Amino acid sequence: MLPIHRRLFEGIYSFAGKIRDYNISKAEWVLNGETVYYASANSIRAALSYDFEQEKQLSYKNISLLQIAQHVASFTSGLWQIHAFGEGNTRTTAVFIIKYLRTFGFDAANTLFAQHARYFRNALVRANYNDFKNNIHATGEYLERFFRNLLLNEDNVLKNRELLTCIGNKSARQSAKNEADKIPKSKICTLKQDSRRASCTLEEHFVLEFLEAHPQATQKEMAAHIRKSERTVKTITAGLQQKNLLERRNGKRNGYWVVKL
Repeated sequence: MLPIHRRLFEGIYSFAGKIRDYNISKAEWVLNGETVYYASANSIRAALSYDFEQEKQLSYKNISLLQIAQHVASFTSGLWQIHAFGEGNTRTTAVFIIKYLRTFGFDAANTLFAQHARYFRNALVRANYNDFKNNIHATGEYLERFFRNLLLNEDNVLKNRELLTCIGNKSARQSAKNEADKIPKSKICTLKQDSRRASCTLEEHFVLEFLEAHPQATQKEMAAHIRKSERTVKTITAGLQQKNLLERRNGKRNGYWVVKL
């Protein structure tokens, strides 16, 4: 992907073809200004290596075109979530996937990506965003529609409005305010004073959010959710326990996780 980014943006960005060395966030229209959690700068190379290694292990030989479309959507989503570059990640991902699909004999043209560029990005966002408090879960269904149109010549309607979440709109903000008014002021003070999560990496935030909703999750399940290896997840959970943000109770077999905030 680095050569593709360099070719696309050489002369435009000084960092063309270079992996970012800083963390980023981006306000997304489809999330009403919220951001996806991207890979932290110090884990980008490892994340890319892991995703490509996992892809190498998959054989496309005995799976249906529908399964291929679903897998390509998932693979594309994972690469994009890493956001290896400061800018130009969506276009770089699109060009890479087009070239990759052509190696399998697919007639993957740029036309659909150009016609539905905004939808493609918004679908990537929705495939990588969770907000369990507002009952919003990462979903690949929108991205799968795109790739089914591309690879199976389906005619799924691709409308950006369907992807828009209610986060940040007036009614949602009022609802949140109403709920906040019910919380005792002593509790609010406690929450404001506890800023330990500020030192967490993006991967640590992912794990904490996931375990708040799934306290009995295994390391394998966590690894699948954040698209990292089980070894990486083990390191993350150990670090969170050292920070006193996470606790394991009742041992290995029947245990569960407690997020300590």
